[in-house]
Amino acid sequence: MTDTYELFQRGRKHLRSGMPAQATVSLEQAKRREPQSRSIREALGIAYFRLGRWKEAEAEFQALVDLSPDDEFAHRALARALSKQGRRDEAAPHFKLARSLRPRKAEDDV
Repeated sequence: MTDTYELFQRGRKHLRSGMPAQATVSLEQAKRREPQSRSIREALGIAYFRLGRWKEAEAEFQALVDLSPDDEFAHRALARALSKQGRRDEAAPHFKLARSLRPRKAEDDV
């Protein structure tokens, strides 16, 4: 039996190779085993997004926001998934929050 980490790594490898559909197979299996894993859900959301499966990408990115409300990437990705569905009013607060959570560069302090 393949362990969860192996499934996750296989999914990431498929993503890096430009094969998001194949990535979803391993990542969905990994998510069933560890639904609270932010790494798995992020990778699965990215795979769905690359496939244009906006609603499924939205669900994964919303789960990321729920698991980690201060995650800049999660808010930006959720906003993009909402925008792709034409839901710009719902996306706007997430874009705004993502900008406010973006780490500042040292030169921004000068």
